[in-house]
Amino acid sequence: MVEGILPWQASLWQRLAGRSQQAHAYLLHGPGGIGKRALAEHFMKFLLCQQPSATGACGQCKACLLLAAGTHPDCCLIEPEEADKAIRVDQVRQLVGFVSQTAQLGGRKVVLLEPAESMNLNAANALLKSLEEPAGNTVLLLISHQPSRLLPTIKSRCVQQACPLPGRDMSVAWLAERLPELSAEQREELLLLAGNSPLAALSLHGQGVLEIRAQIVDGVKKLLKQQQSPSQLAEAWNPVPLVLLFDWFCEWTHLILRYRMTGDEAGLGLADMQKVVQYLAQKSAPTRLLEMQDWLLAQRQKVLGKANLNRVLLLEALLVQWASLPGPS
Repeated sequence: MVEGILPWQASLWQRLAGRSQQAHAYLLHGPGGIGKRALAEHFMKFLLCQQPSATGACGQCKACLLLAAGTHPDCCLIEPEEADKAIRVDQVRQLVGFVSQTAQLGGRKVVLLEPAESMNLNAANALLKSLEEPAGNTVLLLISHQPSRLLPTIKSRCVQQACPLPGRDMSVAWLAERLPELSAEQREELLLLAGNSPLAALSLHGQGVLEIRAQIVDGVKKLLKQQQSPSQLAEAWNPVPLVLLFDWFCEWTHLILRYRMTGDEAGLGLADMQKVVQYLAQKSAPTRLLEMQDWLLAQRQKVLGKANLNRVLLLEALLVQWASLPGPS
């Protein structure tokens, strides 16, 4: 096992490190939470190292020591200046200037850009020339969670490399090593909440997602039993990230619709909400469910777009509609 490389990346790493000649640009793509950034950083160290081996950078040469200290002059990192914001054209112009310079240590220059799909149109167009004709010995590493959002001209100028997803058993084993204090059931729940992405599961655990989930599920059940009002819950849920809430309510609505159409108990989602999903599928009119789904998806887009929303009013509106789902069909 190569240190710094995740188990499911081993064969891909061998291919990348074993290339007789490196491409000038790579597009590493795949779902979030599978370790693309870790792979790109390991690759960047390898490309900049003065004495690399098949396992990666030596960690001892001048280039490795400078990179570890964050002062390597031939390394450039481009990412949004604020979370979930765009990579701006000014940032890419700085990258273009960096690429045009001579490598100060006499080796390669490496650019790491993530996520590539966050470049606005002007930024993406500014990058095209550097991708087509990189100056000197330059390698650009682009990371994308949603490559379908990239310009075809960006993708065509890169070696497109799909990053492998871990198998279920490998994900469970990897997570067990890092979270031995959790029960097997808790680790399984984390993986399911993270869409089977183990790194995302580890991140969710750091956010206390299991405790948050238990609080939200308990609140939903009390809402439907009229033991708590929408305004009370909206206040109680104030610390909970809106993205989490809307992800879960969108998923639950989808599960309700699917169960209503198919009656398949294998598709009820996590055990904590299965009875609620069945109840609402039996008691809710399809038109109300579809309206609810449309509304949730629209609000989720606003949340992801960082729209200026009144959080309490938004949650109250969500909960009032959810409480009114059971009714004449």
